[in-house]
Amino acid sequence: MSTLAALSAVLTEALMAHGVVGMVAVAFVEAWIFPIPPDVLLVGIAMLSPGKALVYAFFCTLASSAGGVFGWLIGRKLGRAVFTWRPLRSVLPQRYVARAEGMFRRHGGLAVAFAALTPIPYKVFTIAAGLFRVRPDLVFVASLAGRGARFFFEAGVVMLMGEHATAFLGRGLSPITLAAGTLAVLVAVVSSRARPRRDSEQPCPVKRRRVAGSRHRPDHRPAV
Repeated sequence: MSTLAALSAVLTEALMAHGVVGMVAVAFVEAWIFPIPPDVLLVGIAMLSPGKALVYAFFCTLASSAGGVFGWLIGRKLGRAVFTWRPLRSVLPQRYVARAEGMFRRHGGLAVAFAALTPIPYKVFTIAAGLFRVRPDLVFVASLAGRGARFFFEAGVVMLMGEHATAFLGRGLSPITLAAGTLAVLVAVVSSRARPRRDSEQPCPVKRRRVAGSRHRPDHRPAV
């Protein structure tokens, strides 16, 4: 086990003792710096009280989305320097920065929703959103959509599968969310391209031209 993995395991166990407060704190900080995903705490806490799983998912979504806006603020103020700082290179992988830039240029705020849902490092995209000047309200809404879909899915699995949820999510969460995120992006791209085509196919209204100086005069011709 690597040093980072061992440290993550120790921190996760310590944070579990704080329950929902620990989960909310991790969800907020993970959105811009912390290496431990909040999913671990969410699933662990939900397993203890499956009836409250959806409530836990709600708070986890709000905290993570708020953390996403804080990440946006970091990117807006510090720019690219935050990605080149040596202590953060393991937390903010450089290979994802170029990918984030390409996705922002093609899809805008949808890139944040994609990262919030899938295994791609969410924190890279929240900070990059500030760097590439995506609107903060769009970052928050996209985070709500992506993180909400992810966390409520996990809560639903816990409610349905009980003690078997951990094994299922460990194997299937990444491919399921990646497939769902890719499908959502494809649907958004197709619909955005089809919209201008539909608009161009609508007939333009024909306006009657009126000749200057002419007036409508009643027909005074005698009836035959």
